[in-house]
Amino acid sequence: GALSAPFTMASLSMTRSLNGVRANAKAARPAVTRSRLVCRAEEEKEKAITKSERTAPLGNIGTVGASTSSLAYLDGTQPGDYGFDPLGLLDPQNSGGFVNPDWLRYSEIIHCRFAMLGAAGCIAPEFLGAVGVIPPESAIVWYKSGVIPPAGNPDIYWTDSTTLFFIEVLAMQFAELRRLQDFRNPGSMGEQYFVGLEAVFKGSGNPAYPGGQFFNMANLGGSSEADMMTLKKKEIENGRLAMLAMFGYGAQAVMTGEGPWANLTAHLSDPVNNNILSNFGKVLSA
Repeated sequence: GALSAPFTMASLSMTRSLNGVRANAKAARPAVTRSRLVCRAEEEKEKAITKSERTAPLGNIGTVGASTSSLAYLDGTQPGDYGFDPLGLLDPQNSGGFVNPDWLRYSEIIHCRFAMLGAAGCIAPEFLGAVGVIPPESAIVWYKSGVIPPAGNPDIYWTDSTTLFFIEVLAMQFAELRRLQDFRNPGSMGEQYFVGLEAVFKGSGNPAYPGGQFFNMANLGGSSEADMMTLKKKEIENGRLAMLAMFGYGAQAVMTGEGPWANLTAHLSDPVNNNILSNFGKVLSA
């Protein structure tokens, strides 16, 4: 009895201590849970605001092609991002190999720039010839300029079409390989010798937007990051329209045998009989 009393008192003391620790832990848990819930709610609120601001400029059109799945990884931080990814190409879970989300974003903006140059270059000679700025012999419809030999005259240049083709292949191959190397190792083109222009090709660290004195001579968007994001958004949206325009140029050439300026003026003069539906009808009835 005398020996068991101290052990009994010690056991009671330890039990009280454990109960106190458990009570304190239970009291602290709701606070931690509430804190996490509040933080998560704030994050979801911020994401919701971002998504609503992203889709607002286009109204309901901004949500076409978007889904709960795509909105989980397309959070509006990229220019021109409206959550449109019906095939899940930009899903990080499906990325791998050479074609990954970073490459797809980069290749889209490069294709946009080529399409904008191409769309303007295809219609410019035809338009300038129609208004009398350049002589008729220079106002050649784009697909008759020799790019498609059977449709035009490839012998109007300083050399024959075969030689010109291989010169263009070599020049574009050189430029495209350097661009690919810069994508894989941003800034690497500034380290390779290039007739004293290494600093020009050093870039900004973002291959899609190299900037600098050569690629952004007017320092557009240099006042703030918000201004730069606005210009990036306008660029990619106009580039997407230009890619559609280039597809339309090709389709119109096949169906009507005319250039884009002739198609536009014909549609404006008689929109009922000169439109996409009537063109399909002419092709199907031929």
